Amino acid sequence: MAPYESDESTTAEEADDLRAGRRKAARYVVPVAVVGVAAATIGLVPALADSGDPDLPKISAQQLIDKIAKSDVQQMSGTVKVSTDLGLPDLGGLENSLASGAAGSGDGSSADPSSKLTELATGTHTLRVASDGPDRQKVSLLENAAEYSLIHNGKDVWGYDSRSNEVYHSTEAGSAKAQPKKDVPATPKDFTEEALKSVDDTTSVTVQGTAQVAGRDAYRLVVKPKQSGSTVGQITVAVDAKTGMPLKFTLTPSSGGSAVIDAGFTQVSFARPSASTFDFTPPKGAKVTEDTKAGHGRAGHDLKGTGKVPGSGKDLAEGTGGMKVLGKGWNSIATFDTGGKGVPSGSAAGGQLGGFLDSLGDKVSGKFGSGTVFKTRLINALITDDGKVYVGAVDKAALVKAADAAK
Repeated sequence: MAPYESDESTTAEEADDLRAGRRKAARYVVPVAVVGVAAATIGLVPALADSGDPDLPKISAQQLIDKIAKSDVQQMSGTVKVSTDLGLPDLGGLENSLASGAAGSGDGSSADPSSKLTELATGTHTLRVASDGPDRQKVSLLENAAEYSLIHNGKDVWGYDSRSNEVYHSTEAGSAKAQPKKDVPATPKDFTEEALKSVDDTTSVTVQGTAQVAGRDAYRLVVKPKQSGSTVGQITVAVDAKTGMPLKFTLTPSSGGSAVIDAGFTQVSFARPSASTFDFTPPKGAKVTEDTKAGHGRAGHDLKGTGKVPGSGKDLAEGTGGMKVLGKGWNSIATFDTGGKGVPSGSAAGGQLGGFLDSLGDKVSGKFGSGTVFKTRLINALITDDGKVYVGAVDKAALVKAADAAK
């Protein structure tokens, strides 16, 4: 452990300053995959070079948040590991099929990022990332004897799946330089900036020692909900002491056990990548799919998917029209009415799908009537038999209480 540990929890008086810092830091969103009604997130596996905790100058939580907000790394490259443990059952790939269907690309190309990146929602993966300012980024997903690459170079966005030899291509409208600044996706920085959006007077923020990640000295920022009932136990971020860029992100659930999301670099360099890193020409014989749908190219360019790592029900509601938010802070719950009936039981669905539903769902009842709570280790959702949905990073009891209160 490092020679100091800050016990600087966030108070109501400090909340405004913290919110100001995290507003500067919170600029991007990251991918989210949905399995049935349960939201799933992606993550990066830790990459700690365990060579002892470095001795660094003392820093406060507010100073470290400001350091993250001011971090402006334009050139970098590195390798990351991707792992997510939502506690979903193993049904021979059925859950992955459901996730892909929920995020369906619509053009049928295996190289379309809107479908390809849902693979990151479960299991462990290796990524290579590179960035050279707002106009050039590349992410490569390394697979068994294959590779998927997503490249942004100026106005062009290319996706290439070497397994199927298929290419996805879209072109941004207008000048690439006129677009908002983009960052390399699927990194601890993306996760951290989203997590800092949840910092308010319901949150404890402390600096707890130091660490070394990918050979670089870092401070450990710890974010915890003060409220009970949240499925989030704590978030730990290793922040590069020199650049302020998050190098490692770990979200552990309140239920204990392994991390739900564990994010870190195994290797990182802040030198400018070679210009050829972002060059791409479709291989001979490859099937090329041109994406002409308005706005879709921007989604592919962001490499962020359609959602983000949710810290609260409010985060979930912001990404979906028609939702209302109940409660405050980490215990907030998003709710909406489907206008239909609830979901079928596993016995009614039958087969693998029936087993999947039963493994995820718990039957519950209360003043609201009855329904099913679909659970993961991070996001839980109650669907009542009359078609109302309550979802958030909260436990089953909190969902039932919210449904009862809304009756």
